[in-house]
Amino acid sequence: MKRLILASVVSMFCLEIAIAQQTAPMPGMDMKSGMDNKMMDTNPSDSASTKGYKAAMMKMTEGMPMMEFTGDADFDFMSKMRAHHQGAIDMAKVVLVNGKDAEVKKLAQDIVAAQEKEILTINAWLKAKGT
Repeated sequence: MKRLILASVVSMFCLEIAIAQQTAPMPGMDMKSGMDNKMMDTNPSDSASTKGYKAAMMKMTEGMPMMEFTGDADFDFMSKMRAHHQGAIDMAKVVLVNGKDAEVKKLAQDIVAAQEKEILTINAWLKAKGT
């Protein structure tokens, strides 16, 4: 049950970021990433895991720059999902280093393995399409 809840939370968090990037920025939001940069600023009081999650989120948003969609649903999906999957891997690695719950860490290991495999599939598909 904890795995399902954690997977749902991670998925919703990543989906929220992806949706935010596709909408017009709100006041105080950075035009490039669609994210409030102040939210991602590190503070001396941040825990190691908070710093790691912030870095992972910034890396993911930089990997999914605002781009015009091509109208090709397959290409648009594959090109955006690569960075999304890498973000999930980076976040999972943070909990592997900093987490304490064995069940959460097992889920994180499973996420890393699955997402790395899917990135290989995405990369092969994009290469075959000449991108």
